Amino acid sequence: MNFTFSDTIAGRVVGYERAGKILRLRTVDDREFAVSLAGSPSAELLRNLGEPYIDASGHLEDMLEPGRFLFAYGIFYPGGRFDAKRLIFLGRRGGAARFEESSWWISQLKEIASFYRKAQFGDGPVDYTEYRTNIRLGGEKTSSHRQETDTISRLVYGMATAYLLSGEDAYLEVAERGTEYLRKQMRFVDVEEDVVYWYHGVSIDGDREKKLFTSEFSDDYDAIPMYEQIYALAGPVQTYRVTADPRIKKDADATLRLFERFFLDHQHGGYFSHIDPIMLSFEHESLGPNLARKNWNSVGDHAPAYLINLYLATGERRYADFLESTFDTIVERFPDDKNSPFVQERFHRDWTPDTTHGWQQNRAVVGHNLKIAWNLMRMNSLRPKAAYSDLAAHIARTMPAVGSDRQRGGWYDVLERTREEDIGGHAFVWHDRKAWWQQEQAILAYLILAGVTGEESYLAEARTAESFYNAFFLDHDEGAVYFNVLANGLPYLLGTERLKGSHSMSMYHSAELCYLAAVYNNLLINGSPLDLHFQPDPSDVPRRILRVSPDLLPPGRVRVAEAEVDGEPYKDFDAEALTVRLPDVSRRVRVKVRLEVTR
Repeated sequence: MNFTFSDTIAGRVVGYERAGKILRLRTVDDREFAVSLAGSPSAELLRNLGEPYIDASGHLEDMLEPGRFLFAYGIFYPGGRFDAKRLIFLGRRGGAARFEESSWWISQLKEIASFYRKAQFGDGPVDYTEYRTNIRLGGEKTSSHRQETDTISRLVYGMATAYLLSGEDAYLEVAERGTEYLRKQMRFVDVEEDVVYWYHGVSIDGDREKKLFTSEFSDDYDAIPMYEQIYALAGPVQTYRVTADPRIKKDADATLRLFERFFLDHQHGGYFSHIDPIMLSFEHESLGPNLARKNWNSVGDHAPAYLINLYLATGERRYADFLESTFDTIVERFPDDKNSPFVQERFHRDWTPDTTHGWQQNRAVVGHNLKIAWNLMRMNSLRPKAAYSDLAAHIARTMPAVGSDRQRGGWYDVLERTREEDIGGHAFVWHDRKAWWQQEQAILAYLILAGVTGEESYLAEARTAESFYNAFFLDHDEGAVYFNVLANGLPYLLGTERLKGSHSMSMYHSAELCYLAAVYNNLLINGSPLDLHFQPDPSDVPRRILRVSPDLLPPGRVRVAEAEVDGEPYKDFDAEALTVRLPDVSRRVRVKVRLEVTR
């Protein structure tokens, strides 16, 4: 090339020539680069949210031992010369990565939760009439006065999750008040049909409020999309895990009846993506291109958004049956190996692929493929099937070559599903940027695969994904995480992708990542204990048996090591069953459990 450009190289040190100040890096796809350090680049240690900058420039040459993984950002010149301007080391020692510290993800989640609490409610009381869907980069609110149900629910999820890991009441207060606000403002109880459904949101103009019954989002306008109903449950159900509030479970069950009666395809299986708001029909002509359609969100998103958590909290067989049916459908319908390494995501009623729908056409969302692999491995621990583990492994082996950036690290967004020979791969649909939520799916998929199978190749992919995310997505200036970064890792701050709160972003994925990365790293990979916190009223808990399993994990891998109730040691627990028998009192109790690996 006859022009200069800035870029990033992620790789392991092959060697360092002190005389010429040339560092040799090898990327994960086994390409070697000569990196010049003659321009005295800055060097730093990876740092978490809330931590100060840690300069390593004075120790740079001493830290370049062979095998160490690092990021080098710099300038390519015509002829191939690369001058480094910034180096990021993952830890003080060559084999160390700070994100594997037992407290890393917990600390990160607390910082994110503090950012969103202050952004939405300031330093005052938690008043959800002040909540706004859109918030700016630094947490300031925009002029938009719309409250979307799903973004409130996603915030509630994040705060309940922050309480699970920290035990700090400030986060639980935000989660519980948000759940109450959703029930009061966004819930519609249809007594005749015996179901609950959730408004899209509320538009606020001064003292006037207007309920938004149908979706205002362009893809789903004037319809009731399944995914909005699904994510309305995400926050309340995670709060239910903490508090066991029976009203939340009642709402969840009533929403499930909505799914079964109006979204379920009783003939062909699976769930329709939309129904019309008047007839509650999936085949009304008002739905236009969404008439009698199915997609990944309507079929698969039940599991991670609320259904696994509802099962973890209750152990009820009907939820496990629903999960099994969901994953059986995914295994049967979504793979499309004859035509593409990516799964098929949109379908007509009879499951023939829909390759002309809206923006998606015949395109792949990389994160959805990874999300399938991650959740299949979770389900395989509950009801093992070779079809689940085989498809998860197949996706995990296939995706790096087609969906990840093998030079810089990180995972791409939307690609064409068919390979284009003139470019030697799959073309980008709009850009080569990387979204925060898709990094989450990669990290969790490869962490759980590594933790369950012990395969080093999975662990290597997990660590590479964790490295890129923690090096480039954490906003150390304003707080929380960026929506998108460029391929080279620099933040992309234009349009809605500049926001920290929007229709697409409200703490959910960043909190879910922190929680499950802590679970998988500590309990499945590094053998570190993990503390979880609950605050139920025993009289609300059936048989006073509190279920404290952190996730769907292989049976027998984790046990309860110790427990506390109201700050005092407590012995009435079943270590292997991951349950605590609560005291016979009619008031809230604070329960803390320490989980540890058994082998």
